[in-house]
Amino acid sequence: MEISVECYDGYRGQERPRRLVMGQRQVEVVEIIDRWVDPDHRYFKLRGDDGGLYIIRYDVPGDRWELTLMDVRPTSRGS
Repeated sequence: MEISVECYDGYRGQERPRRLVMGQRQVEVVEIIDRWVDPDHRYFKLRGDDGGLYIIRYDVPGDRWELTLMDVRPTSRGS
C-alpha cells in the first residue's frame, strides 16, 4: 500500500519519519524501533501515537513510501 510520509530530512534525505498519512488518517511517529537498508530500500519499524506497530519502506529508485505491515489493536479506554 502506497502512503505519504512526512520526514525529517537529514543529510541523506528521507532520514527519519515523523508522520504517516494514509488517506484521511494521520499517525504521529512516537518511536522508531528499528531501521535497516538494502540497496534499493530504507525500512523503518515504528510505533504510532495510536499504539500501532508499522513497518514502512522507502523505495529509493521509485521515490515512494510503502506500508508493508500495520498492526493496530484496539485499546480499552476509560478503564
